[in-house]
Amino acid sequence: MGLDDKISNAAENAKGKAKEATGKATDDERLEAEGKVDQSKADLKQAGEKVKDAFK
Repeated sequence: MGLDDKISNAAENAKGKAKEATGKATDDERLEAEGKVDQSKADLKQAGEKVKDAFK
């Protein structure tokens, strides 16, 4: 996994956590759900990168 990918995934995960926290604080279920989706996307990308690294 390249450093750029790690940074990008970490940023996306952090953005998702911030959205989720903001959604919880403001009772905005849609924003909270968006945050969870962003975190899931980051996790999937990270898993895909790990699989690619395993085959190198």
